[in-house]
Amino acid sequence: MKNIAIITGASSGIGKIFAETLHTHGAYDEVWVIARNADRLAALADTVRFPVRPISLDLSANDSHKTLAALLEEGKPRVGLLINCSGYGKFDAFEKLTLEENIGMIDLNCRALTALTYVTLPYMDRGCEILNVASVAAFQPIPYIGVYGASKAYVLSFSRALAREVGKRGIRVFALCPFWTKTAFFDRAVDETKDAVIKKYVAMYTPEYIVSYAWRKMKKKGDHCIPGFKAKLQVLAVKLLPHRLVMSVWQKQQKL
Repeated sequence: MKNIAIITGASSGIGKIFAETLHTHGAYDEVWVIARNADRLAALADTVRFPVRPISLDLSANDSHKTLAALLEEGKPRVGLLINCSGYGKFDAFEKLTLEENIGMIDLNCRALTALTYVTLPYMDRGCEILNVASVAAFQPIPYIGVYGASKAYVLSFSRALAREVGKRGIRVFALCPFWTKTAFFDRAVDETKDAVIKKYVAMYTPEYIVSYAWRKMKKKGDHCIPGFKAKLQVLAVKLLPHRLVMSVWQKQQKL
């Protein structure tokens, strides 16, 4: 039986770095990498130290999880690690985004993550792990990034609850909550044809730092981590202060 890792959103950014540094976390017979861009996935064969199986999928499609379910049923591997890294955000007022954009964030960030976790769990046993990429945005309501923040709040809450359920089977579920990270995320989040909605970024981390931090924290106890001092400070503040005040400070900071 093959021991595999599955990584979504592996064609760029945090997901790509996870794939390329996977050897620092454990040994796998094969790595299944999932994203829409088939060429970028294929190129990972040159930078990932384990055999790579590229799976080109648009996870925002309602039945995309059925493809992975069929592949798992066919090969019956042990999924030693699942990393749900696919996701996107859009920066603008809720009503200025299209319905498709708003629902699309929920479909990819929440529905797809839930579906892939569901179809993968039967192939996991003691010692297996799930890492879900949430966000610092999960800890507070954020006007003008409302749907994205709410979707990441779902990821964090779902991950922590699931960790309790499957922990009895020896399966680890862990949520990574990064702050602003310099990736292609902003290519989709920001509409350069309009005035900038987000005008100030308190901190900007590299995906290499985020992934390295996540690997270290996964070796310790806990069900989530927040990389970076400024990120931790912000989360502490939003836990202590009324969210009405937190939202007002955010809007003043961004001149919204």
